[in-house]
Amino acid sequence: MSSKVIMTPADIRRTLARIAHEIIEQNRTVEDLLLVGLRTRGVPLAHRLAANIAYLEPPKIMVGALDITRYRDDISSHPEKPVVHRTDIPTSIDGKSIVLVDDVLYTGRSARAAMDALIDLGRPRLIQLAVLIDRGHREMPIRPDFVGKNIPSSRHENIKVQLVEIDGIDEVSILSDSDDKSIENEFSRTKSFERS
Repeated sequence: MSSKVIMTPADIRRTLARIAHEIIEQNRTVEDLLLVGLRTRGVPLAHRLAANIAYLEPPKIMVGALDITRYRDDISSHPEKPVVHRTDIPTSIDGKSIVLVDDVLYTGRSARAAMDALIDLGRPRLIQLAVLIDRGHREMPIRPDFVGKNIPSSRHENIKVQLVEIDGIDEVSILSDSDDKSIENEFSRTKSFERS
């Protein structure tokens, strides 16, 4: 399997700074803003965005973590039992402007599941979506409000996001090996409950 680095630590840092600026510009005030990261890698990205926003518009805004496992539409198709993590939202979401944060937007099914999970917790005023990578291949009518980088990819490629908080390194790579479907299928199984 070949691997090509498409974002370095500096690229990720600059991209998150830009997204933070865009979030501030698009929202009239950060007073009722709540960043909610999708587990797993959306959570550290949300914390980094919150720190960038606080640097530009103090005080620091709240950050939550959302587990969407129970809301996914592909649970029944996986023989292994999914690991359910804790959802941790530090305040009521009623009337809040929420920015969902994820690492990769692919089919749109994770974003849909995240919105379902949020609506079960309350009635936000607004839901926006911020992603580090948009790789295309949407299966649902979902479009991000804030995009770090658009990476056109084939279905035989995988985008691998690594973050210091989880993986010990900041890096985004594209992995391709259209000839070895077993590797692709194994990658899909291990990542299927993290993002789609």
